[in-house]
Amino acid sequence: MIVKERTKPEELEILQALKPRMELEEKAALNLYTLEKGYEGEVQFDQWFTNCRVESLIINDLLLEVNGTLFQIDSLVITQDRLHLFEVKNLEGDYYLDGDKFKTAAGAETKNPLHQLSRAESLLKQLLKNLGFYIPLEPHLVFINPEFTLLQAPLKSPIILPTQLNRFMDRMNRTSSKLTNKHTKLAEALLSLHIKKSPFTRVPGYEFDGLRKGVVCEGCGGFLDSLGQKRFVCSHCGARDSIESLVLQTLKSFQILFPDRRVTTTIIYDWSNGDLPRKSIRRVLKNNLSANGECKSTYYE
Repeated sequence: MIVKERTKPEELEILQALKPRMELEEKAALNLYTLEKGYEGEVQFDQWFTNCRVESLIINDLLLEVNGTLFQIDSLVITQDRLHLFEVKNLEGDYYLDGDKFKTAAGAETKNPLHQLSRAESLLKQLLKNLGFYIPLEPHLVFINPEFTLLQAPLKSPIILPTQLNRFMDRMNRTSSKLTNKHTKLAEALLSLHIKKSPFTRVPGYEFDGLRKGVVCEGCGGFLDSLGQKRFVCSHCGARDSIESLVLQTLKSFQILFPDRRVTTTIIYDWSNGDLPRKSIRRVLKNNLSANGECKSTYYE
């Protein structure tokens, strides 16, 4: 049973909302690519893990702190006799281990994900001890991308390669697991310690007036051109969408980038560069949010 669903990181949502509206510097663009790749891999992991038939509690995206040190867990699976700690990587291409160094086939050294897993394992053990829970912890480093290869992979390690995914799941499904109130209390204790606002978020500075206005196509990220009063068409990919759907998409991007600003018909009209009809904006806001104030001073929450 999933007790905490995976959600798209706030940093990723902000960068995706900014991408069509401003020129991202190289560092921010690389960060966006890395976040998108990582989240894509985690979603693939979640889809694969739906094959798990063992009675368990699944907690995704945990950000925890122990003794002043923050650490993140991609997925934690609580079963009867152990905790499964999963670190998910969406790398592709050929890599190899050179001692404790993790390198591409061309010899370029990159961050060793085994170190990241080891750190999370050590910190989680400390946290469990502090909480008074004594249960074995089994770490796993999952390479989810089928285009990934680890040359000369060690025989004994927490690594699960793409070709080993099905066999790992078969072994897991053959284990017996019966959860008790103790397991539920452990899950609740960890969830209560989850840090919702990540201090690691890195986004460029931006202001409303400095961003490009318009209606963005969710399919390709280009700006849409008006086509009548009921539907819009994307001149880049040909995708068509209803006015209501586009108002909601435009509203969402505004709220992601400006969570503290009041939502009004005028501000969403300006955010769409006047491409969305005021009447349609007002109707969709009224149907999906709560109205406050009267006449021109009306805003929505």
